[in-house]
Amino acid sequence: MPALQRDEAQTRAQLIDVHHYDIALDLTRGADRFGSHTVIQFTARAAGDTFVELKPAELHSATLDGRPLDPAVLDDNRLPLTGLTPGAHELRLDATMSYSRTGEGMHRFTDPADGESYVYTQLFLDDVQRVFGAFDQPDLKAVFALTVTAPTDWTVLGNGLATQGDPGHWTLAPTPLISTYLVAVAAGRWHSVRTEHAGLPFGIHCRRSLAPHLDADAEEILDLTRRCFDRYHEIFEEPYPFDSYDQAFVPEFNAGAMENPGLVTFRDEFVFRSAVTDTERQTRGVVIAHEMAHMWFGDLVTLQWWDDIWLNESFAEYMGYQVLSEATRFTDTWTDFAVARKGWGYDADQRPSTHPVAPGAGPFSPAHPDPVPDTASALLNFDGISYAKGASALRQLVAWMGEKDFLAGINDHFARHRFGNAALADFLDSLGRATDRDVHAWAARWLRTTGVDTLTPETATGSDTWHLDVHHSGSRPHRIAVGAYDQDLTDPGRLVPRDRFELDIPAEEGRTRRAFPKPAPDLLVLNDGDLTYAKVRFDPASWKTVARSLSGLPDPLTRAVVWNAARDLVRDGALAPTAYLDAARTHLPHETDLAILQGVLSFARTQIADQYLPAAARHTALATLTALSRDILRRTEGPAHGTEAGLRLTAVRAFIDSATTPEGIQDWLDDGSVPGGPHLDPELRWRILGRLATLGATTPQAIDAELARDPGATGREGAARCHAALPDPAAKQAAWDALFTTDETGGKPALSNYLFIATATGFWAPEQHELLRPYVARYFTAAPALAAARGPALAAAAGRQAFPATFVEDETLRLGEACLADGRATPALRRKLVDQLDDLRRALAIRAATDGR
Repeated sequence: MPALQRDEAQTRAQLIDVHHYDIALDLTRGADRFGSHTVIQFTARAAGDTFVELKPAELHSATLDGRPLDPAVLDDNRLPLTGLTPGAHELRLDATMSYSRTGEGMHRFTDPADGESYVYTQLFLDDVQRVFGAFDQPDLKAVFALTVTAPTDWTVLGNGLATQGDPGHWTLAPTPLISTYLVAVAAGRWHSVRTEHAGLPFGIHCRRSLAPHLDADAEEILDLTRRCFDRYHEIFEEPYPFDSYDQAFVPEFNAGAMENPGLVTFRDEFVFRSAVTDTERQTRGVVIAHEMAHMWFGDLVTLQWWDDIWLNESFAEYMGYQVLSEATRFTDTWTDFAVARKGWGYDADQRPSTHPVAPGAGPFSPAHPDPVPDTASALLNFDGISYAKGASALRQLVAWMGEKDFLAGINDHFARHRFGNAALADFLDSLGRATDRDVHAWAARWLRTTGVDTLTPETATGSDTWHLDVHHSGSRPHRIAVGAYDQDLTDPGRLVPRDRFELDIPAEEGRTRRAFPKPAPDLLVLNDGDLTYAKVRFDPASWKTVARSLSGLPDPLTRAVVWNAARDLVRDGALAPTAYLDAARTHLPHETDLAILQGVLSFARTQIADQYLPAAARHTALATLTALSRDILRRTEGPAHGTEAGLRLTAVRAFIDSATTPEGIQDWLDDGSVPGGPHLDPELRWRILGRLATLGATTPQAIDAELARDPGATGREGAARCHAALPDPAAKQAAWDALFTTDETGGKPALSNYLFIATATGFWAPEQHELLRPYVARYFTAAPALAAARGPALAAAAGRQAFPATFVEDETLRLGEACLADGRATPALRRKLVDQLDDLRRALAIRAATDGR
């Protein structure tokens, strides 16, 4: 469907004001279609023409001020509204709509565990038109009143309080002024846990087959919700602006969660059905806090146009980590952010597809004359820059201007723009009223530039002092902390903090010098505490100390900064991948922070072993990872709780994923447990079976037997992944056909979004290159066709999970560049291919540098 252009949105916003939507949805028309009736009250400021968006299966009727419109004039997703006169107007639309299987619009899911069906909306960014007709842009806010007809045994949830009149007939309380993309409905036989807090009804909901697992964690989820809610009310002067707070964990959800006011939707993997680490519980908490922050950042005050998505996502990302650390038992959230999120931002910012945090503010660059010209372009910018880099910039802003002034500026922003729209300039004006610092100049440096600065230390010794020179490559000012550490004389593996001092790095490239009394420390860590967004390097003496004593650093956040620096050195070709593996082998068996352990193992396994090392060195890398996993298992033998249990579970997962032979893990599967624990839950059983399938050590019959044991949605995904991983020509062809089926071919429907991802994840195994080689060229023909047929969500999955990333070869690069050149890729697929090919070039360069050492 045509993307809405920025100039079209501006013209429409100048012509009309939208006041009220009455929407009636009928969910009783079967498994494929639902009814949608919409009445829109709006005012035209002048005479003119415009259009309303609607993407129906069939438009039955349309009337404007009682005058019938011809349904045949609907052009794709646009219904023209011509001859408007100044004053009030009423538009009526009656349509039949199609359910989605891709997580867009109104998604319908039937649970294979019990046959129950569920529907929910995901209307972001421009998918409201798949559910009801709308003037679909964020600055045309309105009141939404919904009624829903559903099967009589279903419960309906929405943005406002839901009441049932006659059986199956539900009315949702009208919303305050909100944007179209924030309207939400979820319906089905939900399992619900309800409570009340601060005078408001709170609820959490999931499909019935997950009820025992939600009940097991209900108090933790609700406790985190209450604590974050109370903390936001301590720091924000504007109270929570809606009438209830429901959180629904829904199936086959594309994002982590969505900030619909009053009804936040989460992917239901956050209802843990298997053992998880405390860091994974913390991640769930961060998402809860993140989405709650959106009730103010995004819902109460909404961006004017999609170039200001950072006003939504960067703030929610920052607030999620900060508020969770202040209000709950999860006090080390910024370590997890450093390890799990920041690399996402660094990677995105070094690709050709990079963009400023705030791409539409101020003068445009020649390379990006209009970075967000339409909704299709906007969707591409929900990435590591808008989330991780933006949150890092805010953390640096707080360090630079002080938290008190920062919060004062936020509260001024809310007060001035409540239930309205705002742009970057509005927010900067609010900050400027709260501080004497030049926030506009700061924003120009931080939000209108691209790329990652680099800070490099150099030390020199004088007669009675030592000197630190910090060389700055980049264009942003930085306020950082520098940590100085000495090795413990009685325990050389332990590092003792000597000093920690703040240092202001000017925006201009150059050198910043400080002098100190002798002797020089054994280790200098720039950006200790991770308060800025920049790559950091080490002086030679410091790197020797890192290699010898990294695990001896007392603070996990400092260790995270060092591990991130090592990661950047590998990606920049300045550190051999094998040296990173050596550091992991030496220090991870002593690591006590779960986020660090998980992050370093993930990078070592998926990037170094599968991409950065040549194929001949991969077996040795995997052997190194299994050896260090075995060391952690030995260290955590015996009854394990809390962190120890998390360390052990992480090591078990890494051991399985890195196994080069079926021995050992097959015994675990046969016994149903790991010696010394844990017992194998469904997640671990599918993980083992997936690795056995990749190694050619299991059968289709064994996979089907496991599916019979675990017949739910997650089991179905596990089986799809395992079948696709089998090193058998027929299995690969069947998986390929399933992936790239775009319609009901031979009575077999195209895969849903989750089954697509599961199948793609199993398909491209590095161990099976000779079998898979013919599919590399086929991918670059099949992926554009799939993306064109099935839309942005499947296009992104095709470009990410289905891309042949482990074929680190010049031929893959050539085929990919030819695919981009011929113009067949849709915008969503094109962005993923640009990123994948840049990662491929980097991997080829790292391999070349490794061969040259």
